Amino acid sequence: MWFRPKRIRTRLTFYYVGMLAGVLALYFAGVSLLLFWQASNVLKRLAAEDLETVKGLLYYDDDGNVDVREDYHHHSDWKQVQERLLEVLSPDGTILYRNERLGDRTIGGPPFPGEGVRGYSGRDSKMSDGTPIIMISRQYDLGGQTVLIRVAYSQDLIWNELRGTLLVLILASPLILAGTAYAVYATVGRALDPVSKMAHRAEQINSEHLNERLPVESQEGELGHLASVFNAMLSRIEQSFEQLKRFTADASHELRTPLAAIRSIGEVALQENSATAEYRDAIGSMLEEVNRLTTIVESLLTLSRADAGQIDLQVSVFPLAALVRESAALLEVLIDDKQLTFTLAGDESVGVQGDRLYIRQAVINVLHNAVKFTPPGGSICARVQCDGDARVELSITDTGPGIPAGQASRVFERFVRLDESRTPAGTGAGLGLSVAKWAVQANNGEIGVTSAAGSGSRFWIRLPAVGCSQPGA
Repeated sequence: MWFRPKRIRTRLTFYYVGMLAGVLALYFAGVSLLLFWQASNVLKRLAAEDLETVKGLLYYDDDGNVDVREDYHHHSDWKQVQERLLEVLSPDGTILYRNERLGDRTIGGPPFPGEGVRGYSGRDSKMSDGTPIIMISRQYDLGGQTVLIRVAYSQDLIWNELRGTLLVLILASPLILAGTAYAVYATVGRALDPVSKMAHRAEQINSEHLNERLPVESQEGELGHLASVFNAMLSRIEQSFEQLKRFTADASHELRTPLAAIRSIGEVALQENSATAEYRDAIGSMLEEVNRLTTIVESLLTLSRADAGQIDLQVSVFPLAALVRESAALLEVLIDDKQLTFTLAGDESVGVQGDRLYIRQAVINVLHNAVKFTPPGGSICARVQCDGDARVELSITDTGPGIPAGQASRVFERFVRLDESRTPAGTGAGLGLSVAKWAVQANNGEIGVTSAAGSGSRFWIRLPAVGCSQPGA
């Protein structure tokens, strides 16, 4: 199985050293080719020079054979050319002379047409025994006869030099790779030091220390950006935990109140010998608290399922004005009890595309909020109008006390009741508008409020419309 180190520091060291080894291998191959090419050119130049030297040393002896003068062996270049291979041929290929180093071997075979006629003929070839050589040849006039002189060098001269050079490079490679590995390991360690610090700090962060943040050395680098992203995520998680804590505490408080009331009413009723009518009143009070408890639980379940994405919307098209009229009818008892005036205006034919059940719940919650905070004898006005070709707006305006400055955006938060002193007792848990906001947004709509203290409030809901032709129709 392929070895894969667990630590990224070790893996990066292996990767860089492996890449360097590959680069060195390519470098050695390139150096070898370059050295071979340069050495070949040097040998060809030496062979050409030797040709000119040998030409002046050749002569015919008394028997008519080609020979080399004795002073050839005392030539100043003798030590440099003692590896020379020398062969003299007639134009028809007859061997006229071979030096002792060549022996009974031949170089290059029979002459090819035009060899050495107009200048030097150089090529890579092989001797008769297969030894690779580099050869230079040229024709000369010797004693009135044309001869072909060939001078060659074995390529072993090149390969010996090449092997020596490569041996030095290969022996130095482990030292180079070891030094590189140490340098890379140390450099990567310094580069990853911020990651180690972030990991150490992250190990210390838990649900009790969500205010802790990862160290950020530089915002411009990749690691700094990563730390900033994680810190932003931790901020969101901390905010979510704080919201969850508040939600749990508020939910516990809201549930405890009706349960305590039910228990108290029941205990008092049992301890007293009351008449049937008094028992009926006690049971009625208990049922009111049960209804309040049921509303809170249903709202909590709705919000919980919405947060978990477990609610499937049943989209349809329906007239919005009719739905508002239906919702107001459900609150008619409360409206009459406070002697409020409710009016509905706008285009009856404008339709809305969405889940009718949840949009109806949103409208009921907003209307109920208006009824709850509008003083007796006040008025509530609902109006349906087109807001462009593809949106319809439902506005609900009341004559209540309004919302204090800067607090309008908080009315849609869960369990928020802005002014407890002005909130009627037992009027809810602060979940109605939160449910309304979710329901509207789940149907691709928007919800908001404009208000000022002492001048009433105007809640508006904008939803996808069907049948809108002109704004304000």
